[in-house]
Amino acid sequence: MFNFKSTTFKMVATTQQYLEPVLSKELESIGAKDIETYNRAVSFSGDLSVMYSANIQLRTALKILVPITSFHIRSEHDLYKKIKEMAWEEVLDVDGTLAISVVLNSKLFNHSQFLAQKTKDAIVDRFREKFGRRPSVDLTEPHLSVMLHIVNDEVKVSLDSSGISLHRRGYKKEQTIAPINEVTAAGMILLSGWDGKSTFIDPMCGSGTLVIEAALIASQISPGLFRSYFGCKHWPSFNKESWQQAIEKAKQLVIEPACKLIGSDKTFKAIEIARQNAVRAGVDEFVVFSNKRFEEVKPPASSEGTVMINPPYGERLPIEEISIFYKQMGDKLKQDFQGYAAWIISSNAEAMKRVGLAASTKLNLFNGPLLCKFHKFELYKGSKRAPKQV
Repeated sequence: MFNFKSTTFKMVATTQQYLEPVLSKELESIGAKDIETYNRAVSFSGDLSVMYSANIQLRTALKILVPITSFHIRSEHDLYKKIKEMAWEEVLDVDGTLAISVVLNSKLFNHSQFLAQKTKDAIVDRFREKFGRRPSVDLTEPHLSVMLHIVNDEVKVSLDSSGISLHRRGYKKEQTIAPINEVTAAGMILLSGWDGKSTFIDPMCGSGTLVIEAALIASQISPGLFRSYFGCKHWPSFNKESWQQAIEKAKQLVIEPACKLIGSDKTFKAIEIARQNAVRAGVDEFVVFSNKRFEEVKPPASSEGTVMINPPYGERLPIEEISIFYKQMGDKLKQDFQGYAAWIISSNAEAMKRVGLAASTKLNLFNGPLLCKFHKFELYKGSKRAPKQV
């Protein structure tokens, strides 16, 4: 049941809703097979080296799970009994640590935390009966992370090879108010089709997540290279040589970017945080940060590229003020960013109407719990229309 040393086995990469197609392409690029897309997840198959590469290289994955069994239950007691029957000692030492998480979508049960507690009790009771001792719980960096997906009466049990969410790259020690998630940021950039060679500008960069993720993409630096902790490194099946090969393979991909990467923010503190994050991400020499208000920002002369903005959505501003702000944002883009593709993410549909530009693309995307639209505006040089024939 717990043998992951076989040639290939099934895995599931979880992600945010609407990023599944991007994640599928990423999985193809690392050699994953049998790729199938679901809601907020993509299943695939591969060997240990593929699992390691998935954890190290993927930019839009949150977790790399290994399903181990599934069964049906009618009560919490059924869950306890089924979990306790499993040979957990094959994947966890009695002196090790564990964490349990439950994703619940069921009319039979209404408390995921209680089910997680019952699962933990079943595992530690098995150890206590067999060895007289039991593993402890560690929610930060456990040796074994177990995830249950419960849909109605069906329970799917997986081991979490990532341990903690892969959006936690490790370069963000500080952040500003309402920071964008690293996976969301990477997904936005990959969805935009930015080529990694033309100029990339974030004029409201906050703690720098968008422009740092752009720098990582342009440099082909794998996001997992910043982390030392991965759950699978504590598994009995962990192959140190194969892991090191996956690390070296990722390092060999790294190139020096040929594009300009620019971030600015009106808040000096935000720029200081962004600079420190860029240092930890190893891209500080490629990114130029400046303390400027949006209306002061101008792209490099004779340049073309992508300007990507995650503006305020208006939760902390009166309706009139946010509408004025969005109009000013549109005016600034039309005036100074001709030749650029402008991408704006926002949950405020009414404010977006004030931008005064026709979106060529609108994509659904979540920013945290907020369902947003990710708008693309083509800022043509001169007039888009062809001159009239005389």
